[in-house]
Amino acid sequence: TNCLAPMARVLDEAFGIEEGVINTVHAYTNDQRLADVPHSDWRRSRAAAENIIPTSTGAAKAVGEVLPQLKGKLHGIAARVPVPDGSVVDLFVKLGKQVAVQDVHEAVLAASASPRLQGILHYSEQPIVSTDIIGNSHSSIYDAGFTGVTAGRYLRVLNWYDNEWGYSCRVCDLLGRLRDLT
Repeated sequence: TNCLAPMARVLDEAFGIEEGVINTVHAYTNDQRLADVPHSDWRRSRAAAENIIPTSTGAAKAVGEVLPQLKGKLHGIAARVPVPDGSVVDLFVKLGKQVAVQDVHEAVLAASASPRLQGILHYSEQPIVSTDIIGNSHSSIYDAGFTGVTAGRYLRVLNWYDNEWGYSCRVCDLLGRLRDLT
């Protein structure tokens, strides 16, 4: 959600999201097993550091909570992969209007420089991989090189995130805002 929401908001505001699917390719987490052990979910019982583990994600539903206009429009799955940190959201959406890749780049670049999303959404043209974003405080790092448009309205984007540090930075931002209210 931390990575998906900023990008979904930008795309929806700029072009309108009619529907879409997400696949979160997620680094394994502390609640996963490091060896094959009993678990109520057979796939989650498998060794995290040795398997790609398909699983559910609450990201699509959660985005519908923070962006109510997208409620019920996104479906998602996750794949836990054997890397300790660095994750990516693969978002595929049908847009409400025709776009070209350059239109998407321009919308994301403008949003990433806006006061609302500066420090949260980052625009990158670098050929990054998961270890490159470890320690990056942005919630969502747009990978411009992987943006693709088919038939003018079907868009695929990749957004990277450090699933621990980026989220922690947003919690600190929230605490700062709460402090300012007192």
